[in-house]
Amino acid sequence: MSDRQSARSPWWVTIVAGMASFLDAAAIVATGTVLVLYRDEFDLTADSIGQFSALLTAMIAVGAIVGGRLGDRYGRRRVFTVTIIMYVLGAILLAAATTPVMIAIGLVLLGFAAGADLPVSIAMISESAPADRRGKLVSFTHVLWVGGILAVNAMGAIVGGMGATGGRIIYAVLAAIAIIVILLRTTLPESETWAAAQQTRTESIATARASGSAFRDAGALSSLLRSRYIVPLVAVGLFYAISNLAANTNGQFSQYLYVEVAGSTVQTASLINIAQAIIGIGALYITMRLVDTRYRMLGFSIGAALTLLAYGIPAIVGVNLPSLMLTALLFAFGGNLAGEPIFKVWSQELFPTLHRASAQGIMIAFTRIVAAAVALVTPALASAGPQALFAAITAASAVAMAIGLFWIPRIAKSDDFDPAAAADKIKKETIV
Repeated sequence: MSDRQSARSPWWVTIVAGMASFLDAAAIVATGTVLVLYRDEFDLTADSIGQFSALLTAMIAVGAIVGGRLGDRYGRRRVFTVTIIMYVLGAILLAAATTPVMIAIGLVLLGFAAGADLPVSIAMISESAPADRRGKLVSFTHVLWVGGILAVNAMGAIVGGMGATGGRIIYAVLAAIAIIVILLRTTLPESETWAAAQQTRTESIATARASGSAFRDAGALSSLLRSRYIVPLVAVGLFYAISNLAANTNGQFSQYLYVEVAGSTVQTASLINIAQAIIGIGALYITMRLVDTRYRMLGFSIGAALTLLAYGIPAIVGVNLPSLMLTALLFAFGGNLAGEPIFKVWSQELFPTLHRASAQGIMIAFTRIVAAAVALVTPALASAGPQALFAAITAASAVAMAIGLFWIPRIAKSDDFDPAAAADKIKKETIV
């Protein structure tokens, strides 16, 4: 297969552009690991580690908003080329850091780049995919996300005993992977769907100006916030933010819950987390098989039930090692059938080309902010009343699943992946 043919292959685009998910997950997990390894060399306290982690989260949120908006205005390819270069610079700075200030600057670059890359890259994938495989390919990006988590955990197991040197190695490897991604992304053409929509937008505005007609810019942010698209923005944003509370607690605080609450060990928790990741990949395979068929919502319903069961068990029987194991294994299925993968699909289907990345960036940022706020009180809640914490997560998950079952499916799809349909829609929205 020639380079040109490879560049046009939907799977090639999915893997190369989808490395945004791998690098985003790797940045988050690596920072949590490396800050501990940097503790002695940089005299980091628990408070400073928490502040650095919060800085990374905040910059991912800012990056998602800015990157999504720029991707809709200036093109998918141009923006994710710049963001991946920024990722490399941030990772190199963190690997070579000699002061806490260098760590802070590196985290700003790394977080902003990871956040900005994600919505633009997923938009590129959805716009390059055949209609009958669009959901499947978008869902596959979550497999790459899990891959990023497993890769960093594997590196941590190998270099975790080397102290700060091990931390530098982890960031250096991420920089090397990102450089390879830069080279691979040079094979990708711009999204034809975006290019056609942008050309129609420009021509429609020029025609309106020439005729003296009043017009609105179909690509302006106000067109997203003051149109029918505000409904899916709110609905899908609420679903993602609320459902992510379960995933964030499971990912960010699993070690704490196993060790401090259930009285287990880090080694046991790590083994369970590995098993959870493997089961999660199996669940993602099922999601990919169902998402483009009439059985999509059946899969979602099963995932929703498993998620509620997963967090309801410790809420009822108490928080101990067996109940946490059941939570991890059940949520590995439920969360991947009715969680972030389906959010990614909805975020592509319900918004037009000129707003697709912007809308996803806004929803990602909102979700990160909510997760960061809840994370501030999660350890205290887990220590004071762990069953109450799991009851609250179960209740929140029930709200999210209700939104996914009864609200979002009623919202009309944007359905503008067809350039002709997109052009007609843009022309109609331009003239006031």
